[in-house]
Amino acid sequence: MDQQDAFGDTPLSRCMFYRRSCGFNAVIDPPELGRIVMRAGSVWAVTMPSRLGRAVKAHMQSRGVALGPIVGHPRSGRWTFLISPDIEDDDVKLFAEMFRRDVSIAREGAVIALPSPSPNGSIRQWIVPARNAFLPSGLAVVDAVRAWSDVGSQTATAPRYGR
Repeated sequence: MDQQDAFGDTPLSRCMFYRRSCGFNAVIDPPELGRIVMRAGSVWAVTMPSRLGRAVKAHMQSRGVALGPIVGHPRSGRWTFLISPDIEDDDVKLFAEMFRRDVSIAREGAVIALPSPSPNGSIRQWIVPARNAFLPSGLAVVDAVRAWSDVGSQTATAPRYGR
């Protein structure tokens, strides 16, 4: 039985699971929609296109880096890695580099949306579910983004044969 099932599956019970088991400062906002969000503080987030997210996830796993929670956004085709905030908050060059790679970093004060049960389907879903308070290093995720977006840009400019 999943830990989350022990709390039931309503916005309130899921929010309580996130708070108690994962250490997220989650709230339901707005209450009438049942959307669950948290303000970045002790948890930050790195959001990228899902294609890059799959490569980053595989890269981290192949190097033995433990994965933390990853949220999928099916409608926008993006993934969000929840991370430990070990990235310098004022590293303008890093944030610009990530922006050029179509990657954003939600830092102190940003709103991070979490999967919430919904009667008409989930807008967000877990790729790797949050189960406890573990978060990977933000720098490890950034390193994996660099490794794979560099590969992607090299292959995008390489000639393609046999198509």
